[in-house]
Amino acid sequence: MMDWVKTVYLVLWAFTYNSVADDFKEQALKLMADTPLIDGHNDLPWQMRSLFNNQLNMVDLNKLNTTHTNIPKIKEGRLSAQFWAAYVPCDTQYKDAVRQTLEQIDVIHRMCHEYPEVFKFAASSQDILDAFEQNKTASLIGVEGGHSIDSSLGTLRTMYQLGVRYLTITHSCNTPWADNWLVDTGSEPEMHGGLSEFGKQVIWEMNRIGMLIDLSHVSEKVMNQVLDISKAPIIFSHSSAYSVCNHKRNVPDDVLMRVKEKRGIVMVNFYNDYVTCSPTANISDVADHFDHIKKVAGSSIIGFGGDYDGVTRVPEGLGDVSKYPDLVAELLRRKWSEDEIRDALGRNLLRVFSEVEEVRDHLNGTKPDDIPIPLKEVQNPCRTDFGYQDKSSSTCIKSFYPLVLVLSLLNKLL
Repeated sequence: MMDWVKTVYLVLWAFTYNSVADDFKEQALKLMADTPLIDGHNDLPWQMRSLFNNQLNMVDLNKLNTTHTNIPKIKEGRLSAQFWAAYVPCDTQYKDAVRQTLEQIDVIHRMCHEYPEVFKFAASSQDILDAFEQNKTASLIGVEGGHSIDSSLGTLRTMYQLGVRYLTITHSCNTPWADNWLVDTGSEPEMHGGLSEFGKQVIWEMNRIGMLIDLSHVSEKVMNQVLDISKAPIIFSHSSAYSVCNHKRNVPDDVLMRVKEKRGIVMVNFYNDYVTCSPTANISDVADHFDHIKKVAGSSIIGFGGDYDGVTRVPEGLGDVSKYPDLVAELLRRKWSEDEIRDALGRNLLRVFSEVEEVRDHLNGTKPDDIPIPLKEVQNPCRTDFGYQDKSSSTCIKSFYPLVLVLSLLNKLL
């Protein structure tokens, strides 16, 4: 008899639990119907290069099933706006980073052109709202890594004209003007003490043109220096909370507080290694990062930055972009208010974006910065020196050429 009672109790418990879970999911979907979910970082464009060498004519995003992201998953996940990453690896630095980045920008534009019923290209906060009204996914561009501009403010401005709306200051390599997060692990040497003087020029020029400054992947010194000098709010497009997982890609509590003071946003990353500092994680672990950031700095600085298709491991329960409603339901289960959920879904990012645009408009009329990076800071065998008046350092560049030729010939002989 006791076994029968226990069985009935377990059945009733399971029924009640599932019923409550269904209620949270239904509530989540209602919230996502009136507030756009904006995700800060998705690497589907890099998958297009990796899998198809950017030959989009070979791909049907309605049927592609080897990635975290496709059109059916986007619709199921109620993904209203996405910053697509125009990412190229650090191996391209000093070589063809600009060309390859332009090709990734082209891929994002072509995705929008190929699927106009699903994607609407967006370049402003208002564009996101317009796409939401049309039941389309607003598609924005973020360039992931300062090496993509080849230490050129002209290239930065040109990319903005092509629709790029954020630049991640570094990826996992130092640039000639900024230190990356690996410096804090001791695995790479510090080169600039954070930002060089030219690095500060980059930040000021981003303020002037209205480009979001993304601090994911930078060293802690860069985080604080940018927070010191930027006139506009900043973003972390795909980083989590350092106090929950002590990984240097995550954001320390003191920086979280500074982000709040600067009215910025931290968009939580779903990569297992940044969620639990281990190969495994689950949806509850991700919610812990949301909870911690809210506890430290409030719901006004939180967003979603899944990093789908840019990572090899994602948490159980968040296997692809279709699972966002489940994470929202988990936050509701943890007693997040509907107002806090709306902040995290999209209101925070829309506010940050609008304030960046306001700074741009305030600086309207300010001349573009056209002082180039000093030649000695970028000299290498793959870069010419046209326009620089002091050619003294360029002889150092030219002197490399015979050595490069000799090493190339030796390599062939060996």
